[in-house]
Amino acid sequence: MVVVALGQTAAAADSGFVLTRIAGGLTSPVAITTAPGDPGRLFVTEQTGRVRIIRNGALLASPFLDIADRISCCGERGLLSVAFHPAYQANGYFFVNYTGRDGSTSVSRFKVSASDPDRADASSEVVILTLAQPFANHNGGQLQFGPDGYLYIGTGDGGSGGDPQNHAQNPRDLLGKMLRIDIDSGFFYHVPPTNPVLDGERSEIWAIGLRNPWRFSFDMATGDLYIADVGQSLWEEIDYQPASSAGGENYGWNLMEASHCYKPATLCDDGSLVKPILEYSHSEGCSVTGGYVHRGRSGRLYGSYLYGDFCSGFIRRAKRDAAGSWSSTTILVTGFLISSFGQDASGEVYVADYGGTIYRIDDTRLRLRPARPGR
Repeated sequence: MVVVALGQTAAAADSGFVLTRIAGGLTSPVAITTAPGDPGRLFVTEQTGRVRIIRNGALLASPFLDIADRISCCGERGLLSVAFHPAYQANGYFFVNYTGRDGSTSVSRFKVSASDPDRADASSEVVILTLAQPFANHNGGQLQFGPDGYLYIGTGDGGSGGDPQNHAQNPRDLLGKMLRIDIDSGFFYHVPPTNPVLDGERSEIWAIGLRNPWRFSFDMATGDLYIADVGQSLWEEIDYQPASSAGGENYGWNLMEASHCYKPATLCDDGSLVKPILEYSHSEGCSVTGGYVHRGRSGRLYGSYLYGDFCSGFIRRAKRDAAGSWSSTTILVTGFLISSFGQDASGEVYVADYGGTIYRIDDTRLRLRPARPGR
């Protein structure tokens, strides 16, 4: 499929799905999110150290947050995401993940300005978690609040290539993991009592065996978790955790790359590893960018998991059939460096071009999804 530029809209020639331009003029956008109870604004994280606001299709001139003087950028470092507290309208708290000047990862809490809802108080920082980074790549960096109200943190394996220090499979190490913490209890945070506990494991760990989770998300309708994990040299993967999970999954790295042995077969898989629901080879792309399950107006997209690739610029929709098998179809080839996706309160999905523009994924053949009972 070829993307055709039509004014402010990029369109696939045959699918009927389009990218509608929302705002441009950003610098290296790497995350898009909204604040609870605030449907009118999108918050875009710029890797260089600022969080910007898009309101009614206009990029506000002044940043919401500017901490460029505290971060190390760029490559795979920088300000990498922001997540708003579920009770943001009451307490004004939000959390960011960034690479500090010393190369370590910080997860910090900030507070919105008491006098201006479009500005944060940059002096309100409370660092709640710091992770030393042995190399400059694989910082992970995604933050999301789950439907359980806990803060989930995706961490990369510490970098280099092949995880030479074996962080991802080490249960006493927070790198190469999905973490889950309670930021409403304890001095900085508290470990939820329902986190899985394995022998010798750091109790913040929710799942292990990740290389560089570049964007994960929860389905707003079901609570299921989708994790896009960037591959080493051959395979990209999407991992899946149902909402019913009690945690403790091992997604395989660095024993496996996607569903393929990375280490010799004798050391590869004893049957305990969780295989990806989707994978693709580097003949199709080079770095997966995770997205969201579409819960917006389009009946054709509703319930589809949308994701992309940073290098090839494709956007794909993934669906599971009645037998539980997953399949994936390319709906757009954009020509963009797809750095992130986002979702608004109504379930519509957005995509960031690393070059500085935010788009919404729309359907020109709009067939509205059936209304849910009671709506």
